[in-house]
Amino acid sequence: MIEWLKQPWPWYVAGPLIGLMVPVLLLIGNKTFGISSSLRHVCAACIPAKIPFFTYNWKKEIWNLFFVAGIVIGGFIAISLLSNGQPIQVNPKLQAEMAGYGISNYNNIIPTDLFNWSSLLSIKGLFMTVIGGFLVGFGTRYAGGCTSGHAIMGLSNLQLPSLIATTSFMAGGFIVANLVLPYILKL
Repeated sequence: MIEWLKQPWPWYVAGPLIGLMVPVLLLIGNKTFGISSSLRHVCAACIPAKIPFFTYNWKKEIWNLFFVAGIVIGGFIAISLLSNGQPIQVNPKLQAEMAGYGISNYNNIIPTDLFNWSSLLSIKGLFMTVIGGFLVGFGTRYAGGCTSGHAIMGLSNLQLPSLIATTSFMAGGFIVANLVLPYILKL
């Protein structure tokens, strides 16, 4: 059984399992799936200021914090106990494309030329981290949720705003990955 868990799961197993989270959460307490709202709950619990956005009964949503903790713990278990020991394979076409940007050293799947302290603390790294983080946070708040909430929960409930948000997330991701990021990596 453990050996089976150590192997990558095919999309036709993992996808339906993720999809089944929607009816399970709705049936066990009319809960909605999403991750970005947990940051609001943490801030409401930890920030004693009277900021209207954080003034609500966050304890009603404490299940969401346990859900996020479960994701973190599950990731730790998967990487430390269920790893099959084989290096993660990076597509050769992606490796060739990244080499065109001067990124060729990999530690597992992470390009160490890009993800290291000197790169992070450079002007380009700070720009990408701060501006990118701000844009992701702003987009999540503006859209009323994150990609997992809209794409998994909202679409399965046939919500038009979730369709618009998911389409916008995907279009933005394609534009940034294909037009903006290559320009930034060449700097």
